[in-house]
Amino acid sequence: MFIFTAKFNRKRAIAIIIALAIILCAIILVEGYIDRGKKTKPAAKAVTATGIKTNADRVNYLKSFGWEVNETPVDEQEIVIPREFTGVYADYLKLQETQGFDLKNYGGVEAKRYTYEVLNYPTGEKGIVADIIVYRNTVIAGDVQSTALNGFMHGLNENAVEPAPAP
Repeated sequence: MFIFTAKFNRKRAIAIIIALAIILCAIILVEGYIDRGKKTKPAAKAVTATGIKTNADRVNYLKSFGWEVNETPVDEQEIVIPREFTGVYADYLKLQETQGFDLKNYGGVEAKRYTYEVLNYPTGEKGIVADIIVYRNTVIAGDVQSTALNGFMHGLNENAVEPAPAP
């Protein structure tokens, strides 16, 4: 049996602790640098529906979903959100809920609908428009739709909702 004895040296213990801390910091920095190098795509810009005051804000909001639109709205219209959602309004309510909008909270209020021509629809189809409904500088609803007779309608994020027949 072997017995080892060691004399406690305070200066040496502090030096070892400092050296271990430096090594740990170096490992963390190198790991962070390697992880940063692996990211090939920049982080997506957060899409916020609030603070939409100007036409440029509305256009940028639509651009944040990947839509290139004509910067001049095709139509601007004051609308009243229905208090009861029945028929086609019930379908529209469901579409908005899939996007995180809750129109039930706005029943009976006056809002403004802005319609923009979509220039980059993936199929190349013409006659596609994007609508956003704004209440007190906040987008409360939106959709992309075909103006054709047997057109379609889906959410602002084209990948979030499969195109559905327009109401």
